[in-house]
Amino acid sequence: MNLLLDEIARATARLADAGAASPRADAEELAAAVHGVNRGELHKVPDSAFDARFWEYVARREAGEPLQHITGRAFFRYLELKVGPGVFVPRPETEVMVGWALETLRDMDVRDPLVVDLGTGSAAIALSIALEAPTARVHAVEKDPAAFAHASRNVEELDERDQVRLHHGDFATALPELDGTVDLVVSNPPYIPMSEWEYVPRDVRDHDPADALWGGGDDGLDAIRVVERTARRLLRPGGHVAVEHSDRQGNPVYWVFAEENGWRDVRNRRDLTERDRFVTARLVAD
Repeated sequence: MNLLLDEIARATARLADAGAASPRADAEELAAAVHGVNRGELHKVPDSAFDARFWEYVARREAGEPLQHITGRAFFRYLELKVGPGVFVPRPETEVMVGWALETLRDMDVRDPLVVDLGTGSAAIALSIALEAPTARVHAVEKDPAAFAHASRNVEELDERDQVRLHHGDFATALPELDGTVDLVVSNPPYIPMSEWEYVPRDVRDHDPADALWGGGDDGLDAIRVVERTARRLLRPGGHVAVEHSDRQGNPVYWVFAEENGWRDVRNRRDLTERDRFVTARLVAD
């Protein structure tokens, strides 16, 4: 075992004692970031190249700072995104919703589909759709200035075909010029009720931006209700919407997309852990 792998083993034990959910993976990712290699190349780092900053990173993770804030990067589907304080760190659960969105775009068989991402954060959803649906035109909306700055940097670096248009504003009133023309609206809005504050992991509630977590209202669904109204305004008849929610909100979010407002085919869909994670619906009325 070389020096770096030995130090990673020690760091893993420290992070496990600190309560990290994935201590070995965290230790390896920190080591990879410090030494400028992929996790699969850690065994190739010579002892002479060991960087003591690794232990500074480990101490920050021990103290509860999110791994992605320390490394400055987050992986989402096929993307490596720049993240940090002020922007929501994208989660693997959301990748499943993006997969559904891409399948839906293929099934629509629209030549140049028009997609809107409401509350884009780091632009993970918008950029993934742009990358994997090469003919899609994607509009991404973000209100928070810090998150918008992160999204701007990611779009500048990763939007190779110039498919994504960023808009700085509130998604309640965004993009009136697109009313009635959009094929797909997708959103991972804030949805946690404040009553669940104590159950939210410390590194999330202390470091992710509050506006990206707390959904408003007693049930946390106020932001999702706004997404429903905006999607109803933006979508063409036959267009689709997908909105993420917590694994305990599937039933109430289902009823947000009421039939009397023109929604059909409302379904709750599950993530990789087989928990309800996002609702999808199709608009049939103006």
